[in-house]
Amino acid sequence: MDEEGIDRSVILNANWGSLDLCQETNDYIMESTSRYPDRLTGFCSLPPNAGEVAVAELERCIRGGISGIGELRPDFHGLEKGDEVLLDPVFEVARRNHLIVSVHASEPVGHEYVGKQKITPDVLEKLIARFPDITIICAHWGGGLPFYALMPEVAEALKNVYFDSSASPYLYKPEIFRHVAQIVGTEKVLFGSDYPLMLPSRVLKQFLSLDMGEVAEASILGGNARRLFGL
Repeated sequence: MDEEGIDRSVILNANWGSLDLCQETNDYIMESTSRYPDRLTGFCSLPPNAGEVAVAELERCIRGGISGIGELRPDFHGLEKGDEVLLDPVFEVARRNHLIVSVHASEPVGHEYVGKQKITPDVLEKLIARFPDITIICAHWGGGLPFYALMPEVAEALKNVYFDSSASPYLYKPEIFRHVAQIVGTEKVLFGSDYPLMLPSRVLKQFLSLDMGEVAEASILGGNARRLFGL
């Protein structure tokens, strides 16, 4: 962060198949955020298929100062085959504690890559509609979900949804920043890198190449996150 000129980072966990790995990595994130409270904000990972075990781990992480859940994989955590009810207990705890949920997303078209899974805009829309009171960040531009906000009913459904730019140079031309901002609003765009896949400076260079102006740059590069996380 010091080398890249980053003042503060939101740390996301990965998707683990066991409770032990979730707890070990959650502990590492919580310990890190406690050592650097002015630099780091942490999210936790939960074991798949939710249930009482996942709820207990989430409540433990809340006591440890965690700010959100993610990066959540809906197909991995029980939202691919119509079994959304499995996530209800976890999202209810998130709602009561004002947690933010970060969700992985993939495009239904384009080149193949590791991590391009089944969390496409239609799956995301289903999750967002089921939990309208939860603030959700759709990673990787939501797999193109912002473009569907040109449909009035989708725009209304996205009132509590944000989109981050993680891995953007790997997926899109720089103009993605401008187009998404025009459709859903500059205030809904969050700067993300997907580090360690790529350095923040690579995404920053892509964004600054557009010269969107000081107001947009200040919002996307920090202002929106400060407001969203209450920093």
